[in-house]
Amino acid sequence: MSDLYAIYGASGCGRGVMPLARQQCRALNVPVDRLVFIDDGAGATEVNGHRVMTFAQFVAEPASRRLANIAIADGRVRERLALKCSAHGVNPWTVRAEASQLYDDVVVGEGAIICAYVTLTSNIRIGRHFHANLYSYVEHDCAIGDFVTFAPGVQCNGNVAIGDRAYIGAGAVLRQGKPGQPLRIGEGAVVGMGAVVTKDVPPGVTVVGNPARLMEKGGARG
Repeated sequence: MSDLYAIYGASGCGRGVMPLARQQCRALNVPVDRLVFIDDGAGATEVNGHRVMTFAQFVAEPASRRLANIAIADGRVRERLALKCSAHGVNPWTVRAEASQLYDDVVVGEGAIICAYVTLTSNIRIGRHFHANLYSYVEHDCAIGDFVTFAPGVQCNGNVAIGDRAYIGAGAVLRQGKPGQPLRIGEGAVVGMGAVVTKDVPPGVTVVGNPARLMEKGGARG
């Protein structure tokens, strides 16, 4: 009985990650029919050449091990699904593009997605289920929590600390902090698309613009 691998989510994020997962599974000699999507609301049985299963079907499928990478951009949803997977004995696995770079003393927690042209330089600590989308980078001496999401093109400069479930929008720039005095992005904060963050962002707020400022009501993620 062989292992069964899945990308959890068959919408845009999941479809973008699946080719990376397929490349990785091919290197592990995993048959293509043992790499599937999990999606309870897809309304299709196949997407881009891969079976689509409900979660119940996935955990019922005979397998020596079941592994899932959660390709859902919202960190709060990702956390809830990670707990669900854990409760059913589904193991996390990391999907990393060949065209990504991890340099010296970089530690990334389980279940990450590291997309193409992402660079993580040196002395970096990143928590569980991190998403680093296309062309993002993390510079030296950064500490990033669990379930953090980087949209494409995020520029995270050195000495930055990011709390759990923060969302950093496409093209956002996080100014470099100082040793012992990092720039801080609070837990659950949202940094809008293209924002330039020059000072600490409190937990749970949304900031936008250049320089980034508090958005008083609502706000869309980029």
